Amino acid sequence: MKNPADLRQDFLRNVQLRHLRCLVAVAQERHLARAAERLSLSQPAVSKTLAELEAIVGTRLVERSKAGRRGVQGLAPAGEQLLAHALRVLEALDASAQAVAPTSGERVERLRIGALPSVAPALLPTALARFRERWPAVQIVVKSAANPVLLDELRAGEVDLVVGRMSDPRLMGGLSFELLYTEPLVFAVRAGHPLAGRSARAVSVQAVLDYPLVVYGEGTIPRHNTESFLSARGLALPANALQTLDVAVARGLLAVSDAVWITPLGAARGELADERLVRLRIETAGTDEPVGLLLRSESEPSALRGAMAALLREGAKQQGAPPTRSLKKPLA
Repeated sequence: MKNPADLRQDFLRNVQLRHLRCLVAVAQERHLARAAERLSLSQPAVSKTLAELEAIVGTRLVERSKAGRRGVQGLAPAGEQLLAHALRVLEALDASAQAVAPTSGERVERLRIGALPSVAPALLPTALARFRERWPAVQIVVKSAANPVLLDELRAGEVDLVVGRMSDPRLMGGLSFELLYTEPLVFAVRAGHPLAGRSARAVSVQAVLDYPLVVYGEGTIPRHNTESFLSARGLALPANALQTLDVAVARGLLAVSDAVWITPLGAARGELADERLVRLRIETAGTDEPVGLLLRSESEPSALRGAMAALLREGAKQQGAPPTRSLKKPLA
């Protein structure tokens, strides 16, 4: 690694916008050939540009995949740090270009939101509707995915903000997390389910395991909390439990079967409130998961992003307490 003074001089003298655009494209595409196609370059040209940038900074920026020369496993720590600054430079350049562009052309503003599937149904609709009232011409893109995917895309500048969960501190470099609320796991079933008739008394977890289960996929926090919850009671998640991140699939399956859905409260909040689903009387203390607003620490201020963040904070105040209509009595 070069000493800081020499590195700064080399960087200022030699780095070009094509280097920064190349790094951003590789970080977002995670594949050299796809990055090349996006930049209208050949794959060898992208590899050469990356090599030039790594020579300028004196360290590796990209971790190549062992599976093949074109794959990219991810950015090295130095690459992550440089990516944040590269995005700021390119965003500022884009804003400058828009400022001096002829006013006769109509410019479409865009806001890209990432949200966990378990969080989006409860928190986003009202915020999106209110945002649309104030910003009717803005193009809004919402992407639902697992938390690691959303954080990678936020860091790479593919989304502007994320409603998700705090990750391992080692994976939070360049990101900020603002707690919005916490929510527990719940055991939800259709109205009329055999276990729903026991609403006046607690249902044993063992009894739940006699029915088909719907759980979140491996590697997600709801799945980890589900397994920890069962393990603490000397139980294990059945191997035949259906795994899905798609809340619409889970709700649909519950409507036509006796399956039990183990899910964060927010994903089932609406159906619990109107009694299409019933929350079983199972104490789930200790399974509360923090839901928060994630942003890139070095991102430029944005009126659109700020407005959406404010609406999400306001909506989050409504999410702190569970719905009461589906629970006739407090949980024991």
